Amino acid sequence: MSTTAEFFFKYHGLGNDFIVLDRRKTGVDIDAETSRLLCDRRLGIGADGVLSLLPSETGFARMVVHNADGSIAEMCGNGLRCAVKFLVDHSGEKPDRIDVETGAGVLVCSPGYGADGVAMVELSMGPARLVAPNLPSGVTGQPFLDAPVPGHSGLRGHAVSMGNPHLVLLDQPLEDAGRLGPELERHPGFPDRTNVEFVRVEEDGLTVVVWERGCGLTQACGTGACAAATAAVLARKLPADTWSRVSLPGGDLHIRVASDLSDIRLRGPVSFVFTGVVPDLPGR
Repeated sequence: MSTTAEFFFKYHGLGNDFIVLDRRKTGVDIDAETSRLLCDRRLGIGADGVLSLLPSETGFARMVVHNADGSIAEMCGNGLRCAVKFLVDHSGEKPDRIDVETGAGVLVCSPGYGADGVAMVELSMGPARLVAPNLPSGVTGQPFLDAPVPGHSGLRGHAVSMGNPHLVLLDQPLEDAGRLGPELERHPGFPDRTNVEFVRVEEDGLTVVVWERGCGLTQACGTGACAAATAAVLARKLPADTWSRVSLPGGDLHIRVASDLSDIRLRGPVSFVFTGVVPDLPGR
């Protein structure tokens, strides 16, 4: 396998930052070690994750999300907005829609434009699932909703899959995220580990802090915002079929949860940061 210098592109969605590698020509993905090196904020470029763009037969591209610890996430809403901005801004066109293949299926993306190309993206994130192999319900066959979290007295949560697993803690102090997040991420009820959302319900929306699986505390998490809004709708704390504000440390997203959970929509901004060259990446 040859090695050569490769262009990378840095983007962020509400401070949740990603390195984009365009590998549609070779179709060769990176490995876990490369992801860890690139994401290292002292020895590498620095990011919450790497988005590897590969060829797809069903979408404009296939996006693989590599977390900072080298693990792979099924889906990432902030990452997908970054991928859409890269793909559209480098296409020379301004489509109303592009489809991107992800680990959670092919998702419909609608770009919104500003002076510097794509400025925001509305995503159809697909359905929210309450029974899935990566949730406690994968064993029991029953949704885990406002249920006691085993091993944590007094803690109740909602388990939601947005392709990737989430444990949503409604009305849990936000400052608990750094303390409880690392332990809950590896809760045995979630076979693939889990993202954990600490949620404060407010009159006009939600404020959320997310402990992301494989990343830790981040400025924003798109799938986490979707899972939190879904849990709040199920708990009758937010209305269904209406755009609701979800505030994260990096800023606001807007989420719309279908009453039957068949389509969760996310709307949020995206920004280009910088580009550069990194030498000697495998697979070029």
